[in-house]
Amino acid sequence: MRLYRLGESRQRREILAKLGVDKGGVAIMAEKMETLWILIRDLRTPGANILKQDALSIGADLAVPSGVITCETEKVDALLITTRAQLRRLIRKASAQPFGLKELAKALHGFLLEEKGPVRIMGVLNANDDSFYAGSRFLGDEAIIRVEAMIEEGAAIVDVGGVSSRPGSEPVSAAEELERVKPICEAVKASRLYEKALFSIDSYTPEVVEYALHSGFGMVNDITGASDERLIDLAVEYGAEYCLMHMQGTPQTMQKNPHYGDVTAEVDAFFRERLERCEARGLPRERILLDVGIGFGKSLEHNLTLLRNHRNFLRHGCELVIGASRKSMIDRIIPTPTEERLPGTLAIHLKAVENGATVVRCHDVAEHRQALAVWEAMVGVSSGKA
Repeated sequence: MRLYRLGESRQRREILAKLGVDKGGVAIMAEKMETLWILIRDLRTPGANILKQDALSIGADLAVPSGVITCETEKVDALLITTRAQLRRLIRKASAQPFGLKELAKALHGFLLEEKGPVRIMGVLNANDDSFYAGSRFLGDEAIIRVEAMIEEGAAIVDVGGVSSRPGSEPVSAAEELERVKPICEAVKASRLYEKALFSIDSYTPEVVEYALHSGFGMVNDITGASDERLIDLAVEYGAEYCLMHMQGTPQTMQKNPHYGDVTAEVDAFFRERLERCEARGLPRERILLDVGIGFGKSLEHNLTLLRNHRNFLRHGCELVIGASRKSMIDRIIPTPTEERLPGTLAIHLKAVENGATVVRCHDVAEHRQALAVWEAMVGVSSGKA
């Protein structure tokens, strides 16, 4: 008799199929393979007692503070430990219970959602002279040459921006921003490059966004997270995808002592509110992507926490974008100049993909394509253009 422990959940599914388990059985067993750890804050104490008993009754568990049984405090934080199969049963039980458990059941549904589709690489092109990484800056004919090179290297998306959003960067007028990106937009339209890749406009200026969408661009990359509803309306009008990013403050102020009580909970609440805003204006969730905004109003520990909890944001039913390419968080972990931060970038991005990201925004397309191909081979998945 021989035995060994299996690693990736995808490998476990493959083994089940090879064993001859029918498809229905594979689906049932797959739901028992992954343990979910869900932190619940401000749960009413009577509800915590009910949820604890319901969890234990189905083989799950709820970690609660001592004293919860006597309801010493009005609310408590708790940690739910469950498989997907158990969670489905727990949701049904909680849906019929008082003390806020019906609302909790609705919120728990999101954790049953799976990540979507193959990983896409988003190549960065900055049509300015002050973005923090000089290797991303291209103007005139060089910009188009670089765009074509990124597509050849494997970029499924090309993200074009005319204004730097690095910490402390100064804003420019709408006219100046449009002047910078206009030649690229015109070249994309004239050469029909939008047939080779999806083009994204990295802007929160309505005039610039509209010009790009009219030129064949198919995505809006909005670092302000739909603060200006005119951008949502433009995405609706042109049928574009919309990348909704979280940022605390502005590029001028965001890194001046950023503070959160609970960064994961606060970013999650921000996404929930902005998604409701987008849907109310006719933009379907299926066309919205979420970006936690690494380095945009976050300390190193905030960034690391969001990366560790990245899979949480899948609960909103949107694709997740990760964009930490060559950012200063790498330098804060191990002092490294911007030009030498590719290894750290790859480490962050691969971990984010492992935790649910399906769009990787980066400066180094070929290197990411290779890293993702190797990662996918190791975990047993295949992607489209990556």
